[in-house]
Amino acid sequence: MTIEKIKANINDNIGHKVRIVFNVGRNKKEEFEATIKEIYNYIFIVETNNENKSFSYSDVLTETVELHFD
Repeated sequence: MTIEKIKANINDNIGHKVRIVFNVGRNKKEEFEATIKEIYNYIFIVETNNENKSFSYSDVLTETVELHFD
């Protein structure tokens, strides 16, 4: 998968719910549900519990962040 395909997939799901699994390191993962809010050239923003978090497309490419769409 390429960054362009990842970006297009995220763009298609703006406003939809997504389950995010974030690899924090040392076999620790943080998992939460969020809504994709905005996309930019290098990052995308999700909203969870009225808090915004941003991730880069390269995080998805390197599997540091996993996105699971409904």
